[in-house]
Amino acid sequence: MLANDLEKRISFKRSISNGDLVIVYEKHDSMKAVTVSEGSVLQNRFGVFKHSDWIGNPFGSKVFSNKGGFVYLLAPTPELWTLVLSHRTQILYIADISFVIMYLEIVPGCLVLESGTGSGSLTTSLARAVAPTGHVYTFDFHDQRAGSARDDFERTGLSSLISVGVRDIQGEGFPDEFTGLADSVFLDLPQPWLAIPSVAKMLKQDGTLCSFSPCIEQVQRSCETLQTCFTDIRTFEVLLRTYEVREEKMGTFHGDGNDSNVSLPCKRRQCSDGSYVVSTTISSVMARPCGEARGHTGYLTFARLK
Repeated sequence: MLANDLEKRISFKRSISNGDLVIVYEKHDSMKAVTVSEGSVLQNRFGVFKHSDWIGNPFGSKVFSNKGGFVYLLAPTPELWTLVLSHRTQILYIADISFVIMYLEIVPGCLVLESGTGSGSLTTSLARAVAPTGHVYTFDFHDQRAGSARDDFERTGLSSLISVGVRDIQGEGFPDEFTGLADSVFLDLPQPWLAIPSVAKMLKQDGTLCSFSPCIEQVQRSCETLQTCFTDIRTFEVLLRTYEVREEKMGTFHGDGNDSNVSLPCKRRQCSDGSYVVSTTISSVMARPCGEARGHTGYLTFARLK
């Protein structure tokens, strides 16, 4: 749980308490967010897990079910939260998020404007980047979606770092109260060029903008509009290739079974003529590209206010 103390310093509580949010890790492609509630249980293919057994354990603990199966209880970092959150819209993943935070030069104390909020995947990482003294103001035109995102930020303990507003940024622009105050602005809009004049008013001198667009036609039109007030315009497409590291077992044969020098674990197999053949199992760790690779997610266009 990302918790804020009285000094607004963001930190991990080292032990799990009643009411905390934890990420229950079954395997690399099977995780879920669970709110700890004394008296409740979690049931899955590994058995029944009592929440009361989790309380007091540190994050990262391995806990066992009534059948002897186990799961890991992990802290809800922005990276893990991105993998388990409810997808109300298409979300940004870790590769794009890390690139955005680096190129927008976001550091603790920054004031960041975002439109639109969507599922809140990027917003969560932005909040960690600006903590403990910065703030993220995020806007979505959809009232219900903004409310769901606000609830998620409460669950993850980031509500003091994030303010969620309902506003059509394409049609109305950002609120005038932020004029000249924003260090960075992020846009995830179908027509970002409509919001660019407002962004220019919001940014501090030398402030940075990022616009995420899935289609190259959106990028081209945005770049045309950016040339009036912005410089250092760049567009990137981030493609990530993930590898799986796993242990594989290979069987090899070592003669007729009379070799007393064989020291590896082995099995004897009887042939039809009554003789025996020794089979030795060798384990090897191998790295292979994942069968399911994410391709194009979108284009990231960055620019700096003149």
